[in-house]
Parts: sequence; structure tokens; C-alpha cells
Amino acid sequence: MSETDRHIAAARGLFEQIARDLNAPFQVELWDGSRVALGANAGGNDAPALRIADAGVLRRLLRRPTLETVARLYAAGRLAVAGTDLMDFVERARRHRVKIRLGDLDKPALVKRAWPLLFAPDTGTRPTREYAGEATGRDQGKRDEKAFIQFHYDVSNAFYRLFLDSEMQYSCGYFTDWSNGIQRAQHDKLEMICRKLRLQPGDRFLDVGSGWGGLICHAARHHGVHAHGVTLSKTQYDWTLEKIAAEGLQDRVTVELKDYRELTGPYDKIASIGMYEHVGIQNYPAYFSHLHRLLADRGLLLNHGITRGAKKSARRFNRIRPENRLIRKYIFPGSELDHIGHSLSVMEAHRFQIHDVEGWREHYAQTTRLWYRALIDREQAARAEVGDETYRMWIAYLAGVSLSFQDGSLRIFQTLASKHKAKGPSGLPPTRADLYRA
Repeated sequence: MSETDRHIAAARGLFEQIARDLNAPFQVELWDGSRVALGANAGGNDAPALRIADAGVLRRLLRRPTLETVARLYAAGRLAVAGTDLMDFVERARRHRVKIRLGDLDKPALVKRAWPLLFAPDTGTRPTREYAGEATGRDQGKRDEKAFIQFHYDVSNAFYRLFLDSEMQYSCGYFTDWSNGIQRAQHDKLEMICRKLRLQPGDRFLDVGSGWGGLICHAARHHGVHAHGVTLSKTQYDWTLEKIAAEGLQDRVTVELKDYRELTGPYDKIASIGMYEHVGIQNYPAYFSHLHRLLADRGLLLNHGITRGAKKSARRFNRIRPENRLIRKYIFPGSELDHIGHSLSVMEAHRFQIHDVEGWREHYAQTTRLWYRALIDREQAARAEVGDETYRMWIAYLAGVSLSFQDGSLRIFQTLASKHKAKGPSGLPPTRADLYRA
């Protein structure tokens, strides 16, 4: 028997052993094209399957069974799904409680079956898209905000156009109806931000981390403000300049390739949409303090960002979980998610008055699901633009994020706050009714 035949036989034996206890609703497809059903109801050859490219995949998974190992193998195309898409495959596994069932398998029997695979050849390489620096962002001496932002956002404008709406909104949409598409949801998000900030003609409006310029242009077009945006992404900056010119908004909209800490103000209204996740929790005092200085008296701030749930102790909360480390290393270096209670505490400590906190968790689950579907629908164009590895990374990232928002392990909040130099009325309406006018 050849070495290849021995590895195939070992793999078949391993998965047949797993199938006895797992009884999962899918199959495993081995590198010779043969399949092993992992359950009695796994179906025929067109059933959902986990596709394994070579024996080295199993060697890696057996020697280092971590989330990062799985992610790297998927990004390299050595692990794939067939007969369905990644999100559906994961949802099937979760419904069947596969993770829990795997923990109950007969470990000694599995080791005996897997032994030949532990020494299989592995020709895999490291992902080419991996942040080279200190990705956690917790070492303040090594934080490079510009490098962090450009690693994620400067992938390709053409790539982001494949799955975002026409305004290139890369933050949570707002669904007044769950059947709405991404275009409507993002328009309604932009409008809700402007309404919460009670934008008025002539207001000096700042968007911190302005992305591709959708909000500043919308605010100027529909609310008559003088809008300014700042970004650290060169591709976003170039796009925004072209957008402003194309829409004839040069007299009302400006943008700079600049760190927000270099701004002096004052501004009547400030939006920070999907920005403070990139700041780092240690830097929140300086972040909110500077935004407070930028605001005029009685000015409003809308801070919109992703959070996690609080833990019983700061030590538990500050522990970097494997999925967090993975995101920072391959997708969003330097990012860090707070819990909303701490964020509000820091805002109040830096003299903001909190008026409204609204959770949009399910809105982001739907937003990322629609992005995921759009990117799958444009797979060929995406692969041509950024390559197979980056495409697969973004598919896995969007699927994982959508499921995390769906479950509640990720949350997102919009917080409306104001600056007051003296005591007295806020000047805001007595109810939220103005936000929902037709």
C-alpha cells in the first residue's frame, strides 16, 4: 500500500469513527474524491460536505486544533465546503451542536485511527495577508493607527464596491423593515444619524473616520450642513474627493487625510461611526476628551460602535479570546471592543451628558448577512480583484461576524451625547417622535 493509500485509509477510518457518535447532517470529502457520511441522514453525493485538500490538513488539525488553524486552512483553500455556502454549513453544525458532540467523542479510539496522519507531509504556507506588526494594539509604543486602518480599508475600493451599497457604507444599516435591502437600510441609517444629531442648515458637522464620504455628502445634500470628514485611508480619501466633485458639493463638503487628533474645531455636531473600535480602550479618555474639545457648547456627539458584553471581572473581560486575536491578526489589527457600560462611564467622566443609547445588534446581523450574500454572488469578480485568499478571508469574517451579532456575543450601540459648559436645559426635543417622522 502506498503512503497516499495509507493516509486515505486512515482518514476514512478516523471519520467513520467520528460518525458513530457525531451523527452530523453532512459529509467529509477526502482528497481522492471519496466521501464519508458523518450521520445517517447526511444524504447523497450532493449533500453538504467539508472538503479536505490533502493529508497535511488533517495533520495540522490534529496537532494544533485551534480556530486559527481552521481559519488559515480555509483561507488557503485547503479546507472548503461543498454543496452549500460557509454560513449555511456553520449554521447546520451549530443546530446539531457539533462542537459539543465533538467533545464527547472517544479520544483514545480517535488517536489510534489518526496516528498515521500525524506524520503526513504538509506543504502549506502562511497566509500572505497577515499584519506584520503588533496586532493587538495594546502596546501603546507600537500602535500605528495609520498602518492599522490602511491594512483593512486599503484592500481595494473596487472590492468593497462589490458588496456595499452605492454610498459605500461599511457600518451597520438600519432596517425599518427586515425585508428591506441593503441600499434602503443604509440610506435609512444615514438619515437616522442626521436626525439624531438634529442637523440644521449651516451647522458645522464633523465625521470622524469618514470612510468613503457617504455621511458627509448625505448630510450636506439633505440637511444643508457644512460637512468635514477625516480618514487615515488613502483609498477612501481619494474616493471621497472624487465623490464630492462628482456631486458638486465642493462648497459644502471637505475631507482630509488626517488623524482626528490633529483637528482643532469647533464643530456644532460630530459623528463617530464605526470608529472607536479602532481607538483602543486605553485610549478612550484621550479620544472622548478630544472630541469634547472639538464640540461647540451645546453641541451633539453621536458615537456608533461595536461592543461586547461585560464580564464579572475586568480580568476576564480583558482576556483576548482566540476569535478576537484572529480578527486582529488577519482583519482588523489594533481593534478592541469595549462594553457599553464602560464606554458610557468614560464619556461622562469627560463631561459628556448622555441622552440616548440604542442597541442595533440585530440590524448588524442582517447587514453583515446581506454583505456576505452579495460577496458570494460576485465571487468571480472578487477573486479577480483581491485574490482567492483575501476573498475567502472576507467570506469567513462576514459569516462569523453575522452569526456573532445574531447570537449576541457582539453588540452595537448608538450613543447620543451633548456638551454643556453650564447647567440648564439640553435644548433637545422632549420625545423621540421627531426621529420617526415620515
